[in-house]
Amino acid sequence: MKPLAIHAYTATTALGAGREALWRALREQRSGLEPCDFEDADLATWIGRVPGCEDVALPAPLADWMCRNNQLAELTLQQDGFLDAVEQALTRHAPERIGLFLGTSTSGIRSTERAYREVVDGRLPDWFSFEHTHDYFALCGYVQRRLGLAGPALTISTACSSSAKVFASAARSIAAGFCDVAVVGGVDSLCLTTLYGFASLQLTSPEPCRPWDAQRSGISIGEAGGFALVGPIDEGDSGTRVIGIGESGDAYHMAAPEPDGRGAALAMRRALASAGVAADAVDYINLHGTATPANDQAEDRAVVDVFGASTPASSTKGWTGHTLGAAGIVEAVVACLALEHDYRPATLNTREVGRELSCRVLTAPEPGGVKRVLSNNFGFGGSNCSLLLAGGAA
Repeated sequence: MKPLAIHAYTATTALGAGREALWRALREQRSGLEPCDFEDADLATWIGRVPGCEDVALPAPLADWMCRNNQLAELTLQQDGFLDAVEQALTRHAPERIGLFLGTSTSGIRSTERAYREVVDGRLPDWFSFEHTHDYFALCGYVQRRLGLAGPALTISTACSSSAKVFASAARSIAAGFCDVAVVGGVDSLCLTTLYGFASLQLTSPEPCRPWDAQRSGISIGEAGGFALVGPIDEGDSGTRVIGIGESGDAYHMAAPEPDGRGAALAMRRALASAGVAADAVDYINLHGTATPANDQAEDRAVVDVFGASTPASSTKGWTGHTLGAAGIVEAVVACLALEHDYRPATLNTREVGRELSCRVLTAPEPGGVKRVLSNNFGFGGSNCSLLLAGGAA
């Protein structure tokens, strides 16, 4: 594939608004996870909740789009000069030539949850608008209007790989001539559906998640938003870029990973092949690393199969929680920060790596020599995506 330059990027997580808050927490090894206090959820688990999300106001002309997911999108768009970067792109490209590709797993479903609590005589409340909140395109619809874009736009919902796969859609659309540059990203906000849904599957942990740990017991659900402005590499551009993308589909089970990680390994190999890079040229792997027994073991087998047992790797979900449809973009931002700061973060909360796991998972940060980073995201149903990012000198 032709590499995609990352012209601007941002993320907002439980650690705070903007990538600087994320970077500071990574350096300080400070988690954003807290005991679950989301509305009236009565669950013994920990979550990654974005501070102040429910207080965000949308621009008055877009008031009909009000929901927690779009509030989180708005808060994220305001960070790191991202709105200005898109405005500058609009001076170089017509609105019709800027694509929009976003991922989410549940969109604004929290509004639907609230609406069904207010049903009277079988009628939903007048304030509820499925189109502007819960519909999967509601996220794209809001962001498209907020940014003034008119190019191809679509929402991808492939569970936890959603906002990694947006980079693939953008790359294909730019290569096909449908757009010149694209805004990619994802937003997933907390809701009772995911909290109780994962709890019913016995996948949530009663403590902060512990990826790769011998006593790992499940995920900590988080919420987050992230965006990047991507396009062809301009002459003299020395910034971070996406140099390889790999996708695969297991079709093994709706909720369980393929035990030997064959689909995950295929996605990683395809990312390497699309970049023309050998496995030993990767300096750090940001693992999907959910902290469930089955997922970590399957990914471990896949990583060792492709890279051997010596490539440094870690999961950063101990900081943010598993942000589901936003995990791909958040962890792509972590990859950008790792390249920018020449730094490999540790795996937070992990006390003792499981004996059945073989890859070189970091339990302490490791600086230096970070030129290429692989970021993994694997979703329910076996939807796998691996992104390979590099600094400008790589």
